[in-house]
Amino acid sequence: MSRRTTPLRRPRHDVTGARSAVVIGGGVAGLATAALLAADGLEVELLEQRDELGGRAGSWEKDGFRFDTGPSWYLMPEVFDHFYKLLGTSAAEQLDLTVLDPGYRVYYQDHDAPLETRVSRGDNVAVFDAVEPGAGAALEKYLDAAEETYRLAIEHFLYTSFEHVGDVVNADVLRHAKTLAPMLLRSLKSYVGSQFSDERLRQVLGYPAVFLGGAPERIPALYSLMSRMDLDDGVLYPQGGFAAFVDTLVALAQANGVVIQTGATATAITTTAGENGSATPSVTGVRWTDDSGRQVWSPADLVVGAADLHHVETQLLPAALQSYPASYWEKQDPGPGAVLLYLGVQGELPELTHHTMFFTTDWQTNFDGVLGDRRGRNKYVPTPASSYVCKPSATDAGVAPEGHENVFVLVPVPADVTLGRGGEDGAGDPEVEKIADAAIAQIAEWAGVPDLAERIVVRRTVGPGDFAADLNAWSGTMLGPGHRLSQSAFFRTKNASRKVDGLLYAGCSTLPGIGLPMCLISAELVLKRVRGDRRGGALPEPFAHCPEMPSRGTDVPENAGVEA
Repeated sequence: MSRRTTPLRRPRHDVTGARSAVVIGGGVAGLATAALLAADGLEVELLEQRDELGGRAGSWEKDGFRFDTGPSWYLMPEVFDHFYKLLGTSAAEQLDLTVLDPGYRVYYQDHDAPLETRVSRGDNVAVFDAVEPGAGAALEKYLDAAEETYRLAIEHFLYTSFEHVGDVVNADVLRHAKTLAPMLLRSLKSYVGSQFSDERLRQVLGYPAVFLGGAPERIPALYSLMSRMDLDDGVLYPQGGFAAFVDTLVALAQANGVVIQTGATATAITTTAGENGSATPSVTGVRWTDDSGRQVWSPADLVVGAADLHHVETQLLPAALQSYPASYWEKQDPGPGAVLLYLGVQGELPELTHHTMFFTTDWQTNFDGVLGDRRGRNKYVPTPASSYVCKPSATDAGVAPEGHENVFVLVPVPADVTLGRGGEDGAGDPEVEKIADAAIAQIAEWAGVPDLAERIVVRRTVGPGDFAADLNAWSGTMLGPGHRLSQSAFFRTKNASRKVDGLLYAGCSTLPGIGLPMCLISAELVLKRVRGDRRGGALPEPFAHCPEMPSRGTDVPENAGVEA
């Protein structure tokens, strides 16, 4: 593929004539965007600053253990399948999915018996009834409402860039306006609390707020739709972990002709003044450096920033061309940070299921510490802290040596880089290791594994400083900007620059939001802009026939850039 193309001139804010694209960032959103654009006929080059692809959905190996370094929940399976079908394949063809039963286990600070969710709605209704008489019937109504909200979101809101009000206002939406409006203005905490009395059940239904980078009292009740995914649909796991999912994205991108450059650090998005009397600049390409320090320029008439949006805007564009300058981010909520632990443990841990949660009684204090007050001030690390544990070795024998367990621990903390960075074998910064030690002790006590610390044979920690240094994550955020009302749906940062023609965005920082399914949808939103498609729903499938896919492990093509 020749990189000596001449950027195409376009009318203002019109990317429908794009012939070539450079995608900045090789995470899930970047890989998905590159694959879709290439399948649609564009010449695409992807730049990833690290040697490893996947971004937050990375992988780390040591002593026979293989850890997914980030995402661990496979939710909204229809979104994954739809993405694959756009490329002429399917989730069934690409992934070996296992249904988890139990879906997850929850340990509570002040209750001896844990709670377990199951695969079917009926079983979960029984679980709720056993905790609170009458809660089963309430759950039925709750999930029925969540199902309808989810349908409306998929059909009208998630697959749109909100370019015009008319793109999402239609007869179906208007028919449900009286239901949707209160769900946007009411908090999830209030909505759940009005239907369930037992605090344990409230926590189960409020926990999805964490997936959205928020707290139950700070995100709209509309996000009750999240409970449909685990309590009605069931929870799935791809064998090989999420590294296997990333491998499929890499293979699909390469099969469609994407040139992938790793060790490629973008340094500037280049532009030229617009024509026809317009003062609006247009993208001309991206300047970047390779591992040897060689400076390269890749010309293109479309640039997609699929890296952290704060970094793309404030570091790769001059101040005059920033749609979201530093002053914008001062007023935004970065969502939570995290301390992550990757633990290799000797012996079995039946006390933990594939997914296990540890909920403190004073939940409000936890969220207030992690997220701060309404202005994002006065943050602190809560003690004790609620946490999440994933034990993929319960389902996947390939992630740990025989006779050992693979344990991933996530402790939400403030998105604050001053908390420091992690390391191996306790060598991280003191605050990060202190938080990690407390999490290990909590799991040992609450789950009844008193010798847990002594059985750890591999230990690595990651802190907010690592998210900032390795992923350019704004403020060291774990997930991306939280989904409070002012950062959700049509209020979220848009996926097109207001000041540079031909510059689009994808990933967790922009529409539609946080999570792997949202990153896949964000890639499709880029494609819809390139096609000039403003419909509210997903694209018809399939639009492309998948070429013969290369085997996993295919070498990345050699550098194809134009030297600066």
